[in-house]
Amino acid sequence: MKQTQITDTLIIGDRSPLALIAGPCVIESSDFTLKMAEEIRKVCDRLQIPFIFKSSFDKANRTSVESFRGQNLEEGLGILQRVKDEIGVPILTDIHESSQAKIVAEVVDVLQIPAFLCRQTDLLLAAAATGRTVNVKKGQFLAPWDMKNVVSKLESGGAKNILLTERGTSFGYNTLVVDFRSLPQMRELGYPVVFDATHSVQMPGGQGTKSGGQRQFVPYLARAAAAIGIDALFMEVHENPDLALSDGPNMIPLAQLENVLKQVLSVRNGLEIAPVVEL
Repeated sequence: MKQTQITDTLIIGDRSPLALIAGPCVIESSDFTLKMAEEIRKVCDRLQIPFIFKSSFDKANRTSVESFRGQNLEEGLGILQRVKDEIGVPILTDIHESSQAKIVAEVVDVLQIPAFLCRQTDLLLAAAATGRTVNVKKGQFLAPWDMKNVVSKLESGGAKNILLTERGTSFGYNTLVVDFRSLPQMRELGYPVVFDATHSVQMPGGQGTKSGGQRQFVPYLARAAAAIGIDALFMEVHENPDLALSDGPNMIPLAQLENVLKQVLSVRNGLEIAPVVEL
């Protein structure tokens, strides 16, 4: 499996330490975003977990046109640049249009392609052309082996550093299920795999004009993914999820982050006692 280079000092995959991609779903304000980045970094420093801060400047796929979407591009990137400079952590954010790729790549370390858009050829090629690391979330409608076509598009565009993320599969209406076979299946495509523990418990459109979620199951799914083997864990975190402006029902409280990560690390460390059995 190839390693994916995030920065000069941060590599994901192939026996590298488990990395955490985390932050609030959307940039709610400058002060709040900086505070969250600093607090999550402190947790990761204590646990010695490599940390990439994640937050979206624009949530372009909210359920309702009335929902909070975030900041405009210029303001959002300005806040992410402050996080990078003042907190000193790598940054990940998502893009929704090909035209955003180049300008966003001037600030962030990882461009993320949302699950709904994972097959969009022009978007993938635009992201690949920036030279930045690209994290693609597997569509809720996609088989894990179909991600080979996504990888092929990125590679044809020149991408060398790729992450593939599992975030649940549509299971009937307004709910998702995780098929954990997807993690080793996507790893066979040659790149590190990430498990998105918080979007996997999302209930898309489950509250009518907004999505619901079952955050109480996040620790269980995160531990299960660690047991199977992942290279990075993705979790959206908020100081008070019940007051969050986006995806509150599936985010975990900041106060619980450290305990969740301790459990995940305990499971991952257990895998090092004996080699993985391949049949």
